[in-house]
Amino acid sequence: MCDVSCTSKISGVFDSKRENTMLEKSRILIADDNLPNVELLEAYLAGIDCEIAIAFDGQEALDKVTSFQPDLILLDIMMPKLSGFEVCKQLKEAPETRQIMILMVTALNELGDIERAVDAGTNDFISKPVTKLELLKRVENMLRLKGVTDENERLRQYIENMEETSGPIATE
Repeated sequence: MCDVSCTSKISGVFDSKRENTMLEKSRILIADDNLPNVELLEAYLAGIDCEIAIAFDGQEALDKVTSFQPDLILLDIMMPKLSGFEVCKQLKEAPETRQIMILMVTALNELGDIERAVDAGTNDFISKPVTKLELLKRVENMLRLKGVTDENERLRQYIENMEETSGPIATE
């Protein structure tokens, strides 16, 4: 149940470019210690052309990020070993993982919890119980944003490389 491949598409927006590769499926990491929640999220995502990996605690989520390299993490806040807040903060502080989109999935509804999630660096949050439509639209939008962010970074690096080899690019 660790890595699952989904085969159909929703809206055709879930293909993303990875460095030095052809188009690949988007990768989504589900991090939640509650098996029924994981199964529900997997079922909701079944219509998306993506690869899914699962982590059942905060430390496992960090470990999976290294090996799986997700585009998006559906991150529960209340988990053993490391909370979702701690996982999010560590990922957003590290240069190699700060571009990963994080959608916090939480039963916590207090304003302080939302502020804490934002302070940790989450890109968005969704409250439990999660509805399929809301989850799919948020995932679609976040993966689209991730694709734009990746393309922007690729172009920035291209310009940087051009400037190194031929001097500054003139702008008017």
